[in-house]
Amino acid sequence: MEMKLTEPNESSVLSKILDTYRVRQIVLLALDVCIILIGFLLASNLTGIEGTLGLSNVTLPVSLYIICTVTMFGIFKCYSSLWRYAGTEELLSICVATVFSMIPVIISHKAVGINYSLLFYIVNTIFIVAFAGGVRVTYRTGRRFTRLSQSKDEISRVLIVGAGQAGEMVIREIKNNPQINKRVVGIIDDDINKLGRRIHGIKILGTTEDIENIVEEQNIDEIILAMAKVSKKRKREIIELCNNKCKLKTVPGIFEIIDGKVDIKNIRDVEIEDLLGREPIKTNLEEISDYLENKVVMVTGGGGSIGSELCRQIAGFNPRELIIVDNYENNAYSIQQELVRKYGNKLNLKTIIASIREEVRMDEIFSTYRPEVVFHAAAHKHVPLMEASPSEAIKNNIFGTMNVAKLSDTYGVKRFVLISTDKAVNPTNIMGATKRAAEMIIQTMNENSNTEYVAVRFGNVLGSNGSVIPLFKKQIEEGGPITVTHPDIIRYFMTIPEAVGLVIQAGAMAKGGEIFVLDMGDPVKIVDLAKNLIKLSGLEPGIDIKIEFSGLRPGEKLYEELLMSEEGLTSTENKKIFIGNPIKFDVHKTYRHLDVLKKVVEKEEVEFIDNIMRELVTTYIRPEDANVKKII
Repeated sequence: MEMKLTEPNESSVLSKILDTYRVRQIVLLALDVCIILIGFLLASNLTGIEGTLGLSNVTLPVSLYIICTVTMFGIFKCYSSLWRYAGTEELLSICVATVFSMIPVIISHKAVGINYSLLFYIVNTIFIVAFAGGVRVTYRTGRRFTRLSQSKDEISRVLIVGAGQAGEMVIREIKNNPQINKRVVGIIDDDINKLGRRIHGIKILGTTEDIENIVEEQNIDEIILAMAKVSKKRKREIIELCNNKCKLKTVPGIFEIIDGKVDIKNIRDVEIEDLLGREPIKTNLEEISDYLENKVVMVTGGGGSIGSELCRQIAGFNPRELIIVDNYENNAYSIQQELVRKYGNKLNLKTIIASIREEVRMDEIFSTYRPEVVFHAAAHKHVPLMEASPSEAIKNNIFGTMNVAKLSDTYGVKRFVLISTDKAVNPTNIMGATKRAAEMIIQTMNENSNTEYVAVRFGNVLGSNGSVIPLFKKQIEEGGPITVTHPDIIRYFMTIPEAVGLVIQAGAMAKGGEIFVLDMGDPVKIVDLAKNLIKLSGLEPGIDIKIEFSGLRPGEKLYEELLMSEEGLTSTENKKIFIGNPIKFDVHKTYRHLDVLKKVVEKEEVEFIDNIMRELVTTYIRPEDANVKKII
C-alpha cells in the first residue's frame, strides 16, 4: 500500500492559508456591515428621515443598503487587496464602489416603496467612504507601528542624500515596505532653498557639509545616495564625505528614475566603481557597427572576463555569426546561455571548446566558419601563477597567439585584434613579457598580410577574474585582514564594459600594425582601494579590519606603464584612445629566438627560458630594477 506523506502536509498548509484568508475577509465584511449601518443611522438623523419614519421602519432599507453595497465592494475587489499596503488605489476602489452602489440601492428602495431624499444617499455615501477607508488605513498604520515597536532594535536609521525625485521615491519605498526595517530620519541636500522643508514628513536637515555632524547627532546607521543626475566626480566627493561608520548605498541612474523602475530592490551598495571619480567612457556606436554588422566574428577566450563582455557587446551589433572559442567549458557555457536567454534565435551563435595551442583543431574551426573579424582575448594573465609555470605562459600567450594569427592570414580574416596589457610595457614578469612578444608577432605579420593586425593595450579592469577587488571583499566578509603587497603599489583601473567598448572601437579605427593605448585615467593606490572598501562596508580601517602588507609577489612591480620610453602617442578621434608609435626591432632575430623558445618549452627545459625571453623581449627587466627606479 503506497503512502504519500507529503500530501497531508501540503493540504494542511494550504488549508491554514485559506482559513486565515477567509477569517480576514469575514472580519472585514462584518466591519463593513457595521459601517453601513452606522452611516445609515447618522445620515438618516442628519437629513431628518429618522424623525419621520422611526428606527423600527428602517430594517428593510438598511438590509437592502448592506446587500447592494457589500456586493459592489466585492465586484470592485475591495476584499481581495492586501490592506497592510493600502494606498490611493485601494481607497479609490472603496469610493467608486460606494458611489456605484447608490444606483441599485435607490432602485431597490423605490421597488419596495421607500422614497428617501437624494441628500440622504449622498450623505450616507460620504459616511461609508470615510469610515470604510478609515478602517483600512488605520489597519495599515497600526501594522506599521506594531512592526516598528516589535523590531525597534533591528531598525536601521537612514539618512537620504538628495531631496529630488530619486530621494522622494526612496523615502516612499521605505515607508511602503516596513518589513525591510529601515526608517528615514533625515534628508541632506545642497540646495539651501530646501533646508527645513519636508518630504513625506521627513525634514531636510542640512547640506553635504553637515553630514558628519548629522550622522553623529541622529545616530545614523545607513546613508542612501539618491542623486540620479550627479556627476561621477561629485558623487565621489560626497562618498568620501560619507566615509564613516555608516553603510553606504546608492540608487540607479537617471534613466531608471525616469522609467519609474526605482524601488527598494534597486538600491544597491556603493561599489568601488563609484570611487573612480570620472564619468563612464562612451563609445561611438555608429562607427563600430560598420565593421561588425552582418560579419562573422570570432572571440577567443570568449568565456573569460574580457572575452565574455566582448561577446555581450558584439552581439548587440547584429553579427551574421558569433563564434565563442574557449578552453574552459563552464565559462563558455555560462556566456552562451546568457546570450541565448537574451537574444534567442535572433543571434546566430556557435560555442566551441578548443585550445588556441592546437594547430589542427584551430585550423578546422577557421576553415569551417571563416571568421571575418577575430578578437583574441585568450591568454594566461595571472602574474604569480605564470612565474611558477613560465612554459605554460609561453605556450599559450606566444605560440597560441601565433597559431591564431597565422590562421587569420591563411583564411583571409579582415581584422585581428589582440587584447594586450600594460604589463607588456617594460615587463618585469613572464606574463608581461609573453604579451609583449605577442604584440611583436602581430606587428611583424601585419607587414606581409592582407589581414589588419592591431593590439589594444590597457591596465587592470575592476571585477575581472584575479582582480584585487573580489579578493578584498572576501577578506572583509571573513573579518580581515586585507592583504596588500606594498603600501606604494599603484595601478590603472577601468570597468570591464568601458574597456571592452574602447577595444571594439579601436578595432574600428584600425589600419593595421597599430598598438592602441587606452586612457585609463589617473592611477590608484591599491592601499587606498582597500581602505575605501572597508569604509564602504561601514567599518573602520585599522580598527575593525586591519590592513597587512605581504610584500611584492614574484614578478610584481610597484607601478604599471602604458607606454615604453621609445614610444610616443598619436591621438585619435576618440579622446580616450591613442596610438603608440611602433618600435623598430629585428624581425629575423625575433623569429630565430621564437624557434629556439618553442623547442625549449616543448622539452620543458625551464632553466633556459629566462635568458631566451630576455633576448627576445629586450625591454624585459627584473622587478627589483624597475621598483628601485620608481622609488628614486
